[in-house]
Amino acid sequence: MNIQQYNDYIACDYARLDRYISEHLQLLSRSQIKSVTIDALTVNGKKAKWSQKVRVGDHLMLTWQAPESFSLLPQDIPLDILYEDEHVWVINKAQGMVVHPGAGRKRDTLANALAYRLQQSQGEIYDEQRLGIVHRLDMETSGVIICAKDAKTHAFLAQQFKDRTVKKRYMAILATPHLTPARGLIQNYLDRSRRVRTHFVCGDNPERGRFAATGYRLLANFNALSLVLFKPYTGRTHQLRVHAKSELFPIVGDPIYYREDPRETSLMLHAWKLQIRLPHEDAPRTFMAPVPDRFYRCLALHKREKFADTKE
Repeated sequence: MNIQQYNDYIACDYARLDRYISEHLQLLSRSQIKSVTIDALTVNGKKAKWSQKVRVGDHLMLTWQAPESFSLLPQDIPLDILYEDEHVWVINKAQGMVVHPGAGRKRDTLANALAYRLQQSQGEIYDEQRLGIVHRLDMETSGVIICAKDAKTHAFLAQQFKDRTVKKRYMAILATPHLTPARGLIQNYLDRSRRVRTHFVCGDNPERGRFAATGYRLLANFNALSLVLFKPYTGRTHQLRVHAKSELFPIVGDPIYYREDPRETSLMLHAWKLQIRLPHEDAPRTFMAPVPDRFYRCLALHKREKFADTKE
């Protein structure tokens, strides 16, 4: 059993203890905080909560059991590779494919497929924990995702996501025939639902949620649906799905945020374009994953009424 401990004083004020630990101390990421076993968490000698505020000079003591290392199973899984060079893969991820192994799923993920390709080409896997995964897409979301072949490239790409210089465009079908206004910017804070911790909700309290911003534009109206282009400026979990549900209309087929409509069981959300700079290149490249067949099948059921301007 691998027991880890931190015992020191808080260096700066923070709205939430878990954010201080993940962002300032870099002991555990926020995802690791949810998965590890915490033996002791105290501030100034008193039992603490992840959500509480901390201030300069507070005494923090944290003891946790580090997760056991796991061996990633390389699997020869077919991938739709849009682009590949010595540094990266750009992949059109299929709907239904999980990006990285997690609780209850150790195989048949994108990471398993990448592990096989690294093993075949390089003879080794450089980082089983991250395995080239720079950003993520939900299991139900299809589309373009970029993955690194080595640690240096991973750091280079990850910094661009951190600096928010990566440009992303998503296509979605919303459950409304009339989207007004036809374009706009959504800005608020996303936090976990108190009722269902795997769900997220919008709010206006920066101390409870994480800032999220999404631009949107109507592309076409149909009898009962709207085709929309999303431009996320931040990359929060379920961001587009929650913003659509709370501020516009739900995304068709969303199994979490639009379960009221049983007619479509496939999420109509697709990562369409990704613009990012590759190693040893001065200008960014744009990669595009073709709109999937499920969009055409869904829209074919509804007579097209009017098209909006499709120029970006």
